[in-house]
Amino acid sequence: MQHFRTLTRRTALAAATATAALVLAACGGDGGHDGAHGTPSASPANPEAGAQAHNAQDVAFAQGMVPHHRQALEMAGMASGRAASAKVKDLAARIEKAQDPEITTMTGWLTAWGEKVPGTAHSEHSDGMSGMTGMMDDQDMTDLEKSSGAEFDRMFLSLMVEHHEGAVEMATTEQSAGRYGPAKKLAGEVVTAQQGEIAEMKALLGKG
Repeated sequence: MQHFRTLTRRTALAAATATAALVLAACGGDGGHDGAHGTPSASPANPEAGAQAHNAQDVAFAQGMVPHHRQALEMAGMASGRAASAKVKDLAARIEKAQDPEITTMTGWLTAWGEKVPGTAHSEHSDGMSGMTGMMDDQDMTDLEKSSGAEFDRMFLSLMVEHHEGAVEMATTEQSAGRYGPAKKLAGEVVTAQQGEIAEMKALLGKG
């Protein structure tokens, strides 16, 4: 009987040890990776693996698009008192409504990332921003401001087509090379919206 109790205890102990080994293997067998393909888990020790990670392209996109949008707002703001066409005035109002909140969003990203936020629209020309894709130079802006009526409509549409094409190019680069999810999403929205407006403006110019 004593021999039987000893054998029973040994069998139970062996079973418990095997079970514990299986549990430990299941918990630690992934080597600290998340998913079947070994994607690093996001953690304080590896913050760049998180969904909110950004790269240099995301910073460049925001720092470029903020002044780009600000100039578009400056141009659109001239339309209410200078444009002859109700369609041009409506387009300008839609540009203001869409791009002003986007400036706030991108400024917030740059602040959160500890990156420089571009200055005001007027100071950006002296910072070399006038050489950015689609940006108007001081002479373009002066000529637009001095025009009115049908002349303003034609000039506004022509300049804004060029301006939008520059924004689409910048946003397309962000889509392909950026990392920050919200920035890539915004870039996609910019491409869709501004390509539609380019087609609309070309139609108003008789070039559609």
